[in-house]
Amino acid sequence: MVGDVKADAEVVVPLVEEHLTIARRLVEIGRVRVHLSTATEDALVRETLRGERLEVKRVALGHEVATAPAAQDEEDGAVLVVPMLEGILMVGRRLVFKEKLRIRCIATTRTVEETIPLRRQMASVERLSTAAPASSLEAQIRPEGGTGDPT
Repeated sequence: MVGDVKADAEVVVPLVEEHLTIARRLVEIGRVRVHLSTATEDALVRETLRGERLEVKRVALGHEVATAPAAQDEEDGAVLVVPMLEGILMVGRRLVFKEKLRIRCIATTRTVEETIPLRRQMASVERLSTAAPASSLEAQIRPEGGTGDPT
């Protein structure tokens, strides 16, 4: 062909273009079986617990007052004093300061020990044999034609 070309002749060169098509599919390359087992082990827990308890003390009084007294704090807020009143109906009305409640908040601490069961889960993985060997997997991905098209 090169020898047949004239100097001023037009040469036509055919152009080739390649197209790539990518396809995806799921290929099973192996299987596993997972076995779960649970073991229980006792653990000793030791902790100090803090809390509060209320101590209520009744103080009897029994005297008359003109107006109802309000609740008040004593001993720098450690004790709350609540007046308990009783209304007595007569020809007139009188307020009798019957008793007062002294409420004290007492902080407490105690150490507690308890045995608690703890569970721990373990997994063992078992590999199962596959239907297709690994060498045929390569053949499924790239067939003999080499185009990469699995169809």
